Amino acid sequence: MLITNTENDAQLAVAAAQSGAAVVRELYGGSPERFEKNAGDFATAADFAAEKAILRILRTARPHDAVTGEESGHSGPDRAERRWLVDPLCGTLNYAVHTMLVSVNVALRVGSDITAAAAADPFSGEVFWTDGACAHVRKDGVDTDLAPSAGSRLVDVNLDPPFPNAPDFRAARLLAAPEFTDHFRPRVVSTTLAVAWVAAGRRAAYVTDGHLRDCVHFAAGIALCKAAGCVVTGIHGQPLHTGAGGLVAAADQRTHTTLLEMVRNQVPASPTATG
Repeated sequence: MLITNTENDAQLAVAAAQSGAAVVRELYGGSPERFEKNAGDFATAADFAAEKAILRILRTARPHDAVTGEESGHSGPDRAERRWLVDPLCGTLNYAVHTMLVSVNVALRVGSDITAAAAADPFSGEVFWTDGACAHVRKDGVDTDLAPSAGSRLVDVNLDPPFPNAPDFRAARLLAAPEFTDHFRPRVVSTTLAVAWVAAGRRAAYVTDGHLRDCVHFAAGIALCKAAGCVVTGIHGQPLHTGAGGLVAAADQRTHTTLLEMVRNQVPASPTATG
């Protein structure tokens, strides 16, 4: 794949994500060696190979930009104005057990904003991408605008640790709440491809706990949702990356408000003062 420094950032993000996706697709189906990391997490040879392919493209076209890779860590100045955030295989456990639910995520942060991002599905051939203003999905070289919709009533909830807001909020309790199933149908796919699906109208919402600033897993999906016009906040409706953190990305305001009320109902009421 020929990449030059004349590519704009969004085109570069797409090309890099597609390059990583090609590696993930090529290596799929074997018995991948696991490289243990921490807290039960691991990587496979596909994670490393896909990240290498992505970084080759980014460093060729943007040699002075900083990069944070899921497997290779940080390179470039800590306070770089331009930093690429790379998750070469989101859904490693799915991939390792031959489940085709993964995403290859590439995002560019300039200052405090994600200005370009792409999330590639290696198996459908789709790439969800944004230039920070509009959001599209590319399939067979054709771009279609992303259009959020709550019509499916499907809500993905991330059940992977860590859970920094427990015990006040636990995603598993959200799924068990009667009011949740009154309004929605739960889904857990264990890859941030599901965040892109909110932007594309294939999910009504996505909910996760955690502190997600500069998170290689979530940066691309969040940027897609924002550019597509979704309602995107922290877990309690606060501005993203503030306070308790977390993420509620919803197709519309009504869905977002309904989910926030359910989250609010998990927090114990403050004790009434007596005296």
